[in-house]
Amino acid sequence: MVFQPNNTIPYDALLILSFGGPEGVEDVIPFLENVLQGRNVPPGRMMDVARHYHHFDGVSPINEQNRALVAALDAELTEHGPALPIYWGNRNWHPLLTDTMRQMRDDGVRRVLAFFTSAYSSYSGCRQYRENIEAARQAVGGDAPKVDKLRMFYNHPGFIEPMAAHVLDALARVPEDRRSAASLLFTAHSLPDAMARSCDYEIQLQEACRLVAEAVGKNESALVYQSRSGPPAQPWLGPDVSDYLEMLRREADAEDVVIAPIGFISDHMEVMYDLDVEAKQLCDRIGLNMVRAATVGIHPRFIRMIRELIEERTMDNPVRLALGDRGTGHDVCPVDCCLSGRPVRA
Repeated sequence: MVFQPNNTIPYDALLILSFGGPEGVEDVIPFLENVLQGRNVPPGRMMDVARHYHHFDGVSPINEQNRALVAALDAELTEHGPALPIYWGNRNWHPLLTDTMRQMRDDGVRRVLAFFTSAYSSYSGCRQYRENIEAARQAVGGDAPKVDKLRMFYNHPGFIEPMAAHVLDALARVPEDRRSAASLLFTAHSLPDAMARSCDYEIQLQEACRLVAEAVGKNESALVYQSRSGPPAQPWLGPDVSDYLEMLRREADAEDVVIAPIGFISDHMEVMYDLDVEAKQLCDRIGLNMVRAATVGIHPRFIRMIRELIEERTMDNPVRLALGDRGTGHDVCPVDCCLSGRPVRA
């Protein structure tokens, strides 16, 4: 059924668009080749990342987490509306976006709202997904559905509130007599400096960190970065989480640290390996008690947030929720937003 309020565009489906991940050892290398296509990443780095997946028998949790997201959101929309069918497609692994686009076309879908599983504006988290959508539409042909993206949600209370709740849960696992002195680190995926300069990624991250720290009563916190993959000579956003942890122990004599992966919405591979394995091993070695906060996942407030974002685009005079003073941002991306930062080929 098409959900069509009085004076708005009719939408007849919701698309969950995500990164994708392997679901077996045989998937790992083909998946990474998709991820790294056209990027200047040393072959050795690809094999290093492959070993991360092999540590978990080649299975990334991201696909299963997206299945849980679809199920939770379907229940939310069924109960509260709009009762839109939900489709799911990935950039890098099955279900691939082009196949999902073709399925929507075959099901008679004509106009789609898309939710990207990224809270922040960046090339890989926004513009590249829009490029993926257009490439999939071209592959499917002239009768492919039209797709409009939902806005970024880094400062939406439906993202900040569950993130703060998970940080409080993590702080509660620090011994009570040391809890107030525990350091709070927020982590996000690093980007090449040139890419970061072309978007609001850093600014939005800093604002989200400030809002969560304020909500949990922490006057001091730090934003650090993880999971860089470029050549060593290429400048990327820092400081690196491992370097910062060593500094905390060496210079601040810290005993406890809570790490909140605010740059991610689910506990996928780069959270589980880079933090739960590598960062935890480092902390154990240097004598720093590390507690990792959960990502928002399928927290009920986060699921309700997605419904609220849909309502913004499907209802007359909707409430547009945002915390802080940066506002809600745009619904339609400007032509020049979130550029890749790569040189333009003549």
